[in-house]
Amino acid sequence: MEEFIANIPGNGKFLYSSFQNYTNLDMISLLKQQKVEVKEERGNRIFPVSDKSQDVLEALLKELKQQNVIIKTNAKAKEILVKDKKVQGILLEDGSILEAEKVILATGGKSYPNTGSTGDGYEMAKKLGHSITPLKASLVPLRAEQKSLILCQQMQGLSLKNVKIKVEDIQKKKTIYEDFGEMLFTHFGVSGPIILSSSAHLLRYASIEEKMKKGCIVLNIDLKPALSIEKLENRVKRDFEKFKNKEIRNGLQELLPQKMILPVLRLAKIREEKPIHSITKEERYTLVKTIKEFPILLEGFRPIEEAIVTAGGISTKEINPKTMESKLIQGLYFAGEIIDVDAYTGGFNLQIAYSTGYTAGM
Repeated sequence: MEEFIANIPGNGKFLYSSFQNYTNLDMISLLKQQKVEVKEERGNRIFPVSDKSQDVLEALLKELKQQNVIIKTNAKAKEILVKDKKVQGILLEDGSILEAEKVILATGGKSYPNTGSTGDGYEMAKKLGHSITPLKASLVPLRAEQKSLILCQQMQGLSLKNVKIKVEDIQKKKTIYEDFGEMLFTHFGVSGPIILSSSAHLLRYASIEEKMKKGCIVLNIDLKPALSIEKLENRVKRDFEKFKNKEIRNGLQELLPQKMILPVLRLAKIREEKPIHSITKEERYTLVKTIKEFPILLEGFRPIEEAIVTAGGISTKEINPKTMESKLIQGLYFAGEIIDVDAYTGGFNLQIAYSTGYTAGM
């Protein structure tokens, strides 16, 4: 439980009751009942053995069918009808009314609008007097500054595994975030699991947008985290000996991915056609340093529409954490991402949805 709460920087303590009502193990047993076997991967992430998200979707649909739940499509909700601070039902866009004493608002955040999550749930709650905390993109790719962007575009599509990253505020000489794992270069900058995780930390760093604009936030990538500078230098010496008659751009194939060779040489200020036997000791050391600290200057976040999660939402102060019922309107409940709670990557945001959904349902 503590580990779950620790992975939720956005109002984690609000979720104690929901997590106790419905745990990750409850979710796994629901899937198993529906014949979906799961496996555990790196970082305790749980996946279906088949690796198909479709199997999870079908298991949930089967469960709905068994519980005789009616799904009404092409019935866009326009507003929640309330009288004397009590829920009466839902007004649909076609003018018809669905009468109900209780309504759960679970429309998701503003991320991924093509899934139907367009942020209209916030408007419905706002109309009924609820406060919405500022909405921001979390678990989102990051944009590189112009010079770094040219390098990223040269490496576009390249995925790096087992690298270490450090995001730093160079003005304050402060490390904001460190991680190890996979990342990816794109046409706008950087993405991939460890980059998405870093965005959730950056989001909460004081005056982050301003600092990015000033060029104070740098992402340093250690391309060879298993090797110390000394060991890497010995490795480079061996490669240089082996390829001493080649140009440097052709002598780093065994050390670096092809797409990274020229960007690394450019940052190390070494001419790509320089013969290896004429590389100076200083140049070799600069090359090693660049491999251990490949810098990308960060300029900003990608738009919220590209984020995996929306940070911000309906204020937790206005929701009863034991039931997920609104403290302002009787019979109105909330679940999932519409609430002002968000977590790091690793399945925690999904568990928030399952646990708050279950609590509201009960």
